[in-house]
Amino acid sequence: MSDKASAKTGIAGLGLAALGIVFGDIGTSPLYTFKTVLDLTGDKPDATAIMGSVSLILWTLIIITTVKYVNVAMRVDNDGEGGILALMSLLGVKKQNRPLIVAAGLFGAALIYGDGAITPAISVLSALEGVEQVTPSLTPWVLYGAVFILVALFALQPLGTARIGRSFGPVMLVWFGVMAAMGIYGILQHPAIVAAINPYYGLKYLASGGLTGFLVLGGVFLCVTGAEALYADMGHFGPTPIRLAWNFVVFPSLILNYIGQAAIVLNGAPTDGNIFYRLCPPMLLTPLIVLATVATIIASQSIITGAFSMTRQAIQLGWMPRLNIRQTSAEGFGQIYVSAVNWLLMIATVALTIGFGKSDNLAAAYGIAVSMTMLMTSVLLFIAMREIWRWSIVAAGALAGLFLVVDSAFFAANMTKFFQGGYVPLAIAVAVYAVMWIWHRGTKAMHNSVQGTLIPIDEFFAKLQSGTVARVPGTAVFLTLSAKGVPPVMFWHVQLNRALQERVLVLQWSILSVPRVADADRFTINQEAPDFWRVEAKYGFMEMPDVPRLLASCMAAGCPIDLADITYYVGRTTIVPREDGKGLPTWQRAPFAAMSRNSARMSDYLKVPNGRLVEIGRQIPI
Repeated sequence: MSDKASAKTGIAGLGLAALGIVFGDIGTSPLYTFKTVLDLTGDKPDATAIMGSVSLILWTLIIITTVKYVNVAMRVDNDGEGGILALMSLLGVKKQNRPLIVAAGLFGAALIYGDGAITPAISVLSALEGVEQVTPSLTPWVLYGAVFILVALFALQPLGTARIGRSFGPVMLVWFGVMAAMGIYGILQHPAIVAAINPYYGLKYLASGGLTGFLVLGGVFLCVTGAEALYADMGHFGPTPIRLAWNFVVFPSLILNYIGQAAIVLNGAPTDGNIFYRLCPPMLLTPLIVLATVATIIASQSIITGAFSMTRQAIQLGWMPRLNIRQTSAEGFGQIYVSAVNWLLMIATVALTIGFGKSDNLAAAYGIAVSMTMLMTSVLLFIAMREIWRWSIVAAGALAGLFLVVDSAFFAANMTKFFQGGYVPLAIAVAVYAVMWIWHRGTKAMHNSVQGTLIPIDEFFAKLQSGTVARVPGTAVFLTLSAKGVPPVMFWHVQLNRALQERVLVLQWSILSVPRVADADRFTINQEAPDFWRVEAKYGFMEMPDVPRLLASCMAAGCPIDLADITYYVGRTTIVPREDGKGLPTWQRAPFAAMSRNSARMSDYLKVPNGRLVEIGRQIPI
């Protein structure tokens, strides 16, 4: 096989894998979108409402997903990584003070957690509600079945998803193929529905539908709730496989299915129950329900995995407290498990499932979080067009203006659902944003407090040479975030023990606003005094530090340390209020102190072997 053929096969394989990981959410939206839209049009929608609604759905898919995300956003990558946090970092928020960009990026990310709690609930409920059309007597058991599936899904997360993930792509390929076939079956019953591809029908319905036409946008938006995942998961597969899967499989299948649903309604099919399942011949309904349930489980898994990945990004960028992150497979960097996120997300999802009971009720709460995230993304894209692509303000304003107008219309329509449950994802987002904001404020105050107590290297070594501090055999490695001076943990060690090893290495690390750092740029070594070295290590926000591996590389680069005779020192902080009363207010300091106490140990985060670790406690006033 030629290299070109191998490359094509590899891209096709990645495209197949992307079907399961990237498109699960948007791929299961036909289960509830058109049904929700018709419920908003009234009890007996006429031809104008049906044609207009499906036209709006089709053009929403084209403008938001195909144009905005697939063809624009995916070209603005942070060294191959996508998503709103990666975009925020790309705009240089670490190099300059840009509070509005930070606020937009962080709140947009926080909103995704709110969406992540609703997506599994509405997807699984929608799939299982198909049994109502097979055996109505099973209707009361739908909720119990959904709760059981969701609890089982979250309970399996600690095992990892590497093996299950291999089957995601083929299953979703079957799902999209079935949806396309069902759509064609529906279109053949009323071929005139194809005219709805003309945007005139959608615009006409919006113009003449009054308040109802505007409210329908809240339902129409459900067809693109998974579009943000295309951008966020770009780093796992690359843009080409995602575009390939979207253009040749997902997009055509969605269009055919939505048009097919509209066709059978236009042909006289009843609108009560789930319209999606009315496209299926009765004898095949049970297998379809099973397939739909599996597809929604895959969609839910994708949301959970995405939440884990985004949490890791936020931690690496310094916007969340350290959490225990476990790599569940050596096959893929994205195969991770974050226990705290998993169980909190499970509690929220199950609570929403029980509280709302039906997918129709959940649809009212769905959409606000995603529409606001998309609005934030459009704002950041405009800035990226100007600063990264160097577009003129006219060109950037024209394209970003189109996105902003569309996103604003959907956001306004979704906000009308605020008191029907839309406040739930917003409340989750506000809570997540508060955690990120308070953590960042606290870590900044703690850093400033520590920096004010740093001792110059020359002064410290002058004290060592006075003979009051004993030098003992071995190598001491002090872990610190301080880029200059004597690390506080080193000063406290000498002050308490009146001794210091013969060889000393200070290891300072930082997380850059890029996903990954090349091995050649990983670290620098400087000898600042006799037998005293400072190593500055750099990691990307998609990487996890590994100190033992880093020190082995330092030794290979010429740093004369003995890896078999190392003692690691790390500080363990206790947050206390400043005595002058000028520190953080209590409502910020208290939750930060609680998060600091309960965050993962620094040594675990850095993969330091516990058998060679010494932790030194100290109080830091902020």
